[in-house]
Amino acid sequence: MISRAERAANYVILTVFAAFALYPIIVILSAALGPADAGGTAGLANFAAAWEIGRFGTYLRTSLAVSAFVVVVSVVLSIMSGYAFGTMRFRGRTALFYLFMLGIMMPSEAIAVPLYFDLRTLGLTDTFWAIALPQVALSVAFGTFWMRAYFLASNRAIVEAARIDGASSWRILWQVLLPPARPAVVTLTVLVFMWTWNEFLIPLIMVTKESLRTAPLGLAFFQGQYTSGFTLLAAGSVIVATPVVIFYLFLQRHFVRGLLQGAVRE
Repeated sequence: MISRAERAANYVILTVFAAFALYPIIVILSAALGPADAGGTAGLANFAAAWEIGRFGTYLRTSLAVSAFVVVVSVVLSIMSGYAFGTMRFRGRTALFYLFMLGIMMPSEAIAVPLYFDLRTLGLTDTFWAIALPQVALSVAFGTFWMRAYFLASNRAIVEAARIDGASSWRILWQVLLPPARPAVVTLTVLVFMWTWNEFLIPLIMVTKESLRTAPLGLAFFQGQYTSGFTLLAAGSVIVATPVVIFYLFLQRHFVRGLLQGAVRE
């Protein structure tokens, strides 16, 4: 049993860490709602001004399109590859899995320049695919590792019973193993969405068209235009961060359950 003193100490520590984490957010929100540096707008009018001047509507649409594509493709491919590595036995399985893991160990900064020249040779630079496809490749590497760990710990008796009943590998995956894996899949979805939304380097290198700028990239250009206007910059930062916050809050329960489930399994 935890004593009263230990419980009080835990609450104090958690309060300190919560204050440390929330302080920057409170500062940004206060600045975004405060009066503009040069006078004029204040409150919610700052968000309207930042939205119009910074053209965040176009940037958010691009980020939503890229994130949706990367999440859907990455999660589907990760489920299938994780299932193969976690439940099947085939020649070269270990070597191929370590090849997938290079995507986790290799930082995007190390491959950005050669990747740019490869995509330019294929005529894909300054296109939607130049932003989306590299992020799919990077996300599938982690997704394979994540889903493989889940399928390795799955109930083998259920799989064997399904095979005895004549179920194919495809049916075992989608109808037997995947429904209980919803917390793990949701956690992977949230992580991939956050990583894709916050990605800055790949869009910066791969595209020059303003219509293809993602929200973080658009915020960087907005910052260059308003280096002396911290109020509008803070409002733009809140606009860019809001979709990620909403997405996380909507799936928070499943996200936490997936993390705890993974911790218990490991």
